[in-house]
Amino acid sequence: MAKLNFGGVEENVVTREEFPLDKAQEVLKDEIVAVIGYGVQGPGQALNQKDNGINVIVGQRKNSKSWDKAVADGFVPGETLFEIEEALQKGTIICYLLSDAAQIEYWPKVKQHLTPGKALYFSHGFGITFNERTGIIPPAEVDVFLVAPKGSGTSLRRMFLQDRGLNSSFAVYQDATGKARERVTALGIAIGSGYLFETDFKKEVFSDLAGERGTLMGAVQGIFAAQYDVLRKNGHSPSEAFNETVEELTQSLMPLVAENGMDWMYANCSTTAQRGALDWWKRFRDATSPLFEELYESVAKGDEAQRSIDSNSKHDYREKLEVELTELRESEMWRAGKTVRSLRPENN
Repeated sequence: MAKLNFGGVEENVVTREEFPLDKAQEVLKDEIVAVIGYGVQGPGQALNQKDNGINVIVGQRKNSKSWDKAVADGFVPGETLFEIEEALQKGTIICYLLSDAAQIEYWPKVKQHLTPGKALYFSHGFGITFNERTGIIPPAEVDVFLVAPKGSGTSLRRMFLQDRGLNSSFAVYQDATGKARERVTALGIAIGSGYLFETDFKKEVFSDLAGERGTLMGAVQGIFAAQYDVLRKNGHSPSEAFNETVEELTQSLMPLVAENGMDWMYANCSTTAQRGALDWWKRFRDATSPLFEELYESVAKGDEAQRSIDSNSKHDYREKLEVELTELRESEMWRAGKTVRSLRPENN
C-alpha cells in the first residue's frame, strides 16, 4: 500500500499498479456480487464490474424503469437480473446501492439474507453512521465495508470507457472473515477506481454531505446564480452572462485545473485575469467560510441526515423533487445554457 504525506498527515492509498485487475479478479473469482439498486451508482458500478470479468448480478424491482434500463444495458432476466430478494439470496457480496431512504425501507429484507461469511458493501457511509436513525445494524458475522467513488455513477462509467478512473475512498467497518480489506480493495479496482484512499464510514459521510451541499453542487449553483443575476441586472445579455459565468468555467478553465491544478490554470490566463483572481479569492474564502462552518456543524449534528430521511421517505417525494428541479431547469440561466450547449460545434 502506497503512502502519501501532506502536512504531517500520512494517508494510505491503493493504486492499480500495486493491486492490478488480475489480482482483483483472483480475489473475487468465487464471489457473486449482487448490485442492489440500479439508479445513480448501480449502472456504472455493475457494468464496470461486468466488463472487468466479475461475476455480477443485479437486483431490482421488476417492471420498473430501472429494471428496463438494466435489460437495455445487457443484464438478462433470470440469469444476471433478478428481483431484489432473489439477488440478495444469490449474492455473496451485497452491494447496497439503493437511495438512503430506500435502504431504510428494504433493510429488514436485506438483513435476512446476510448469512455468515457474506459481505455488505456500501458506496456511502450514511446508513451505518446514522444507524440510530436508519436502523441499519449488520449482523456480526458479515464483513461490512464501502467504496465511495468521488463522483456520479455516470462519470464513473464514462471515465471507465475512456480508460480512465474516478478516484474512490474505501473503508472497513467490520471484518468478520479476516478478508474484508482484500475484498473491498478488489471491488474498488473492479468498479474502475483511479486510486483508492482510506477513510472511515463517519468521515466519508461527513465529507460527502458537506461537499454535495457545498462546492460540488449547492454552493456552485448559488455562486452561478448570483453572478449571472448581477450581470443581467447590469444590462448583459443572457448569452454573455451565461458564457462568462458557466460556459467558460466548465468548458475551458476547470479542465485546466483538472489537468495540472489551480496555479497552472492561472498561469494559462491573462495577467489581468491572474491579478483579479489573486486579489479576490481570499475575500470569497472569508465570506463563505462561516457558511461552510455552519454546514459542517449541521452535518455533524445529524440534522442534514434527518432532513434527508424525513424528506426522501415521503410518498410524494419524487413529485416534489420534480417541482424543484423544474424550477431550476426553467430558470433563465439554465434555459440560456441549454441554448448555448446546442450551439457548440460538436452538437451541429
